[in-house]
Amino acid sequence: MNILEIENIESRSEQETEEFAAALAETLQPGTVIALHGDLGAGKTVFSRGFARGLGITEPVSSPTYTIIQEYPIDKGGWFFHLDLYRIENSASALAFGVNEYLEEPTAFTLIEWPERIADILPSHTIHVHLHHRGDTLREITVAANGLDEFVQ
Repeated sequence: MNILEIENIESRSEQETEEFAAALAETLQPGTVIALHGDLGAGKTVFSRGFARGLGITEPVSSPTYTIIQEYPIDKGGWFFHLDLYRIENSASALAFGVNEYLEEPTAFTLIEWPERIADILPSHTIHVHLHHRGDTLREITVAANGLDEFVQ
């Protein structure tokens, strides 16, 4: 089993966070699930915006806090699904609205904010990205995952 772990990447601005996320997106294959961890204001939406840019999405990307999910078509084919589970109580609630379809879609990149709500049903190959406040604009980004051989270009 391949383990990818990148620790202590420092981002000093929103632009650097977006650039890192875009570069990560460019290395991944459709079918990838990304669990995005971090407190309120840690930069999850900034990361999501950069990730979308790395997939070639040019339309505005915002947090789907109230809509729970936003779907973006990718010009070269496939989808970017951006889920915000802050308002979801647990995996049973998420399964009730069909979250499993987003987790299992082979043509999509699925990025989940507040993934701890459904930790028990995340696929084993999920990439976990942790964003930590280290100052007003300073963030520490940690990426860790198991079994990525088929998802990394």
